[in-house]
Amino acid sequence: MNPSYSILLVSVTLAAFAQILLKKGASQNYDTILKQYLNIYVISGYGLTFFSLFLTMLSYRGLPFQTVPLIESVGFILVMLLSRLFFREKLSIRKILGTCIILAGICIYYI
Repeated sequence: MNPSYSILLVSVTLAAFAQILLKKGASQNYDTILKQYLNIYVISGYGLTFFSLFLTMLSYRGLPFQTVPLIESVGFILVMLLSRLFFREKLSIRKILGTCIILAGICIYYI
């Protein structure tokens, strides 16, 4: 198996965790604007996003461009599941259906 696929999957997973960290940072109240933007959740979230971007660019070296969006669409599912796990968000039929429509659109486009 091409190692670029593994690198891209790690990148997508890191990006999903980065979104969760950013949401956690945004959901808390801070007494100053500086603390709102310079807290551990926000800094970690942006750090993971940057690292994920680096890994994605690295994976582009070994993958055809048309296959990358198919793998990156896994991020939609990961964010939905991680939100359920960490924030106890309900997986409504509307969220699941919306995610399925997005994934179906990406798959139809690439078929």
